[in-house]
Amino acid sequence: MSDASLPLTPPNAVIASSRKAVVLFSGGQDSTACLAWALDRFAEVETLGFDYGQRHRIELDCRQTVRQQITAQFPQWAGKLGEDHLLDLSLLGQISDTALTQERAIELQANGLPNTFVPGRNLLFLTFAATLAYRRGASVLVGGMCETDFSGYPDCRDNTLKALQVALSLGLDAPMTVETPLMFITKAQTWALTEALGGTPLNELIIEHTHTCYLGQRETRHAWGWGCGQCPACELRAKGYEAFMQAKARG
Repeated sequence: MSDASLPLTPPNAVIASSRKAVVLFSGGQDSTACLAWALDRFAEVETLGFDYGQRHRIELDCRQTVRQQITAQFPQWAGKLGEDHLLDLSLLGQISDTALTQERAIELQANGLPNTFVPGRNLLFLTFAATLAYRRGASVLVGGMCETDFSGYPDCRDNTLKALQVALSLGLDAPMTVETPLMFITKAQTWALTEALGGTPLNELIIEHTHTCYLGQRETRHAWGWGCGQCPACELRAKGYEAFMQAKARG
């Protein structure tokens, strides 16, 4: 699907499920889109964040504000939004040598991956999420992984997540579904998805209250949100927003 024909309704819409979900919620644009998506579909949704020593740790400060704003502005979701959890994964930052966990310039490595790639991050996140979900009576894990507009991280690919879903379900001896609603849509289509879910108010909430910038810069507000405007995360978000607005203008 091209950005010229952005979806007007959430893709793969299904009848609301009685299942309980845990959303990997960083406080960024993509995880907020996933939170809205899950709240629209599941009977109860809990959120899970990770402090792994990330340079953009300011995203963790945004999490509670986003949750509060969703509860205040979207009463249809307020009753579904359950507890929030924050896990200390500082060990991951200690053993990682990346531009997301150390003060280093962002650049491509010899293997073709950007040095913002934190090896094993999503694998660990989902494993811990599954452990929490098992204890909390949830059977769905929701993450913002995407292999359309992304930085090439191998743990964001659909095949990786499908394999992990099988491993988690076998290892827990309980079905565990890994949902990735952004996997095959562009950043422009992500803006369209959140507009379809919560209208302009949800997109305005995302612009004002989420954080996605890798450098943790929250001094400059752009049309698409706060950030340095130059890191890969900001560039993807800015291009997606511009494409989304152009598609809307074309009708």
